[in-house]
Parts: sequence; structure tokens; C-alpha cells
Amino acid sequence: MIDQAFWANKRVLVTGVCGTVGGELLRQLMATSVAEIIGIDHNESDLFFLEQRCQGDDRVRLYLGDIRDRDQLIDRMRGIDIVLHAAALKHVGLCERSPRDAIATNILGTENIIEAAIANQVGRVLFTSSDKAVNPTNVMGTSKLMGERLMTSANARRPEGGTVFASTRFGNVLGSRGSVIPVFRRQIAAGGPVTLTDPEMTRFIMTLGEAVRLVMDSAMIARGGEVFVTKMPVARIADLARVMIDTLGPCHGHDPAKIAVQEIGAKPGEKLYEELMNEEEVRRTVELSQYFAVKPAFRADYQDIRYDYPGETPQPCAKAYNSSLEPAMSRADLTDYMTRSGLLNDEAE
Repeated sequence: MIDQAFWANKRVLVTGVCGTVGGELLRQLMATSVAEIIGIDHNESDLFFLEQRCQGDDRVRLYLGDIRDRDQLIDRMRGIDIVLHAAALKHVGLCERSPRDAIATNILGTENIIEAAIANQVGRVLFTSSDKAVNPTNVMGTSKLMGERLMTSANARRPEGGTVFASTRFGNVLGSRGSVIPVFRRQIAAGGPVTLTDPEMTRFIMTLGEAVRLVMDSAMIARGGEVFVTKMPVARIADLARVMIDTLGPCHGHDPAKIAVQEIGAKPGEKLYEELMNEEEVRRTVELSQYFAVKPAFRADYQDIRYDYPGETPQPCAKAYNSSLEPAMSRADLTDYMTRSGLLNDEAE
């Protein structure tokens, strides 16, 4: 449940508002009593259509903008209480082929967010990171790790009463533009084959609603400098494909038994498992009821931050949070999870 009292009368800025996560943040914020929501994105067409959908809510203001433009960010953050930073380049292959762009957006853009927030004395900034920031094997993951480090460093330098900076790491957001579900759905609709990288591959999974609640909860409870990781179930990608074939095949007039699964091998830089917290981080992580909170490796320069959380009794963390170390959901449980989340509805519906 969203804490309505925390968001009441706040002015909130969402970067990357046309993205999957940014759009859901906007939708859930509109269900609160925030005073104003500023959304920025550099996708003109999507921004236009999003504006049409938001007509009737005078609290929403949408603007063309790019987080590479520090001066514009400084202008847009005037009077803002909370920044939810969701804008990023997120496709591994594209970032690998265009590393300068990944650096300009994911690293320098994040530093621009920090500088604009400090200039405007924003109350809180929450950065959305990725599982790929843990022991990164590619440019995209490395750039997101650097984004986390920038946020933690900014928080260490803040004076008493200054802007609180924190981050949150996502697992796979099922149904998002970058997830495997839209790919599997199109392949099943065409009668196959469904392409599978490796039958042993496992991933942490979460719904879009769960991901956004993590962002909003983290923005509320952060003490500063932490990286929050939500607890989530694990699925084998092979089981995910099988569940979707069995459920969606008949919706498109196909016999599930005749839809082939083609193993194509892991992509370059792709791990067979997913890491959301590594061995080095375990010793400075506390476990909460729904989350892990990874505390900064370096002490704050100007204040002693107490990492206590209302209503929680933080416990020491026992092990790395790795999908290969956690039990995977059964196919029956996975089917139930995806059905309850609306992820197995036919696209035509």
C-alpha cells in the first residue's frame, strides 16, 4: 500500500516518464494527493500521447527534456520535493555499441540530476538501478553501477538537512518493453519457434506494479546512500516460456505441443543467473521484512547517518542475493503468479 500521507501535497518530478517504469510511476502518483507531478522525457511522440491520457488532471505537467541538459534540469526542479529518476539507456547490446551515449545518459545524466537537486534544495532523489549493476559484465551494467556510486557519494557529501540520495535495484520487470514476455508473446502468436537462450537460466522476477512500489517505498524510507533491493521470486526462463506457450498458444489457434522451443545460447555478456547483491555487499547489508538495504561502503563526510527504519527490526544479511542460490518457482506457482498479475492475458483482450 502506498503511504498517502507521505506523498500528500508533495511536488514530484519523474524523469523518463514515457518509459515503462516512468509511466507507471506517473499513474500511481496520480492516485495519491500529490500537489504536482512534473514529467520529462525526450520522446516527443510518446510524450504527446501520454499528455492526452492525462487530460483532466491539472496536477500533471509534461515537458520535452533530456537529462543530459543540466541547465534545463535545474529549471525544472525549482520547488520540487522529490525526484524519481527513471530515465536511462537500458538495452545491453545498444549500450555496448554506443558506449559514449550510455556514459552521457546513465552517468553524466545522473550527475546532472544530482547537481540540479542540490541547486534547488530538493528533499529526496531516488535513482532506479538494475541487477546488471552487480558485478557488471557490460557497458550498461557498469554505467548503472556508476550511477549508484554517484548517488551514494552525493549523499556522503550532503550537509545536515541536505538532499537525501538513494538507489533501488530492479530485477526483471515482467511485461516491460525490455523483458522477454513481449518477445515470447509475439513468437507464440506466430506459431513459434520460441527462442530460449539457455534452459538453466534463472531470473528474479517482479511485476511493474511491484517495481514501482519499491521505488516509492524506497523514496519514503531512505536514510541516505542506501541501495534498496526488494525480495522477489525466482523463475527459470524455460519454465516461463512453457507456461506462456501452454496458456497463450490456444488463444492464437495453435496447439501448444506443436510450438517449438529453439535454444539459441546466451547473448554476449549475459549471465546464467541474476545477482541483486554480491558477496562484498553482504557484510554491510541489513535485511528488512520486504527489502534488503545495502548501506554505503564509505562513511558520510558531514554527519553520522543512522540506518533505522520505522516499524522494522533490521537483521544481518546471511548470504548474497543470487537467483542461482534461491529456489525457483514451480510451473504451477509461476502460472498462478502471472495470472494474478495479468501477464497471461491475450494481447487482443
